[in-house]
Amino acid sequence: MSQNVILFLNIGTPEMLFIVLAALLLFGGDKLPEVARGLGKGIRQFQDASEEVKREIHKNINEVKANIEESIEQETPVDQTPPIEKDSSSLK
Repeated sequence: MSQNVILFLNIGTPEMLFIVLAALLLFGGDKLPEVARGLGKGIRQFQDASEEVKREIHKNINEVKANIEESIEQETPVDQTPPIEKDSSSLK
């Protein structure tokens, strides 16, 4: 299945010329720029939407990280007791 997709995406110059010629015959010279413009706008909107989703995901990940770090800092109290000194006289 993946080999079929890879072979499909491997488009060379003759194939591209055939696609352009077929599009020119289907839509005509007057309509082709309008179709290309609409296709370009659609691709741009898709890219903008995907970037927005990526930004939202990264924002949520950073918020979760900050919340985890904050909760870790609050849960581990700093030990304020002074260290115990050994009395040398009690050891004798």
